[in-house]
Amino acid sequence: MNKIKLPSNRNFGIVFFVVFFVIAFWPVLNGENIRIWSILLSLIFLFLGIINSRILTPLNIIWMKFGIILGSIISPLVMGFVFFGVITPIGLLMRIFKKDLLNLKINTEKSYWIEKDKIKSSMKNQF
Repeated sequence: MNKIKLPSNRNFGIVFFVVFFVIAFWPVLNGENIRIWSILLSLIFLFLGIINSRILTPLNIIWMKFGIILGSIISPLVMGFVFFGVITPIGLLMRIFKKDLLNLKINTEKSYWIEKDKIKSSMKNQF
């Protein structure tokens, strides 16, 4: 596996400050109380992020490994959904309506060259 470059501890601390700050004030939208534990946690991350503390390095590494694992699980699922949910039905519809947009059928003529009746443009003065 290639070595992944970690974001700086400063960026990591500030991002998690914002995350926990939003978690702290989210209940206010529903008329509930502010989460004090989340405010304290966000201030700790802000302080450690501003001073660019080495304490955040192990957390930063764990967070990046979690992201890599999550990406290796979610990416194939999304691509599988796109393939089987979008591409396959379109291909089946094309076969039902006997469309060959890529001209993949075997041609019995001498050449696969397509003669054009009307020239759309000349190659002079391209720019």
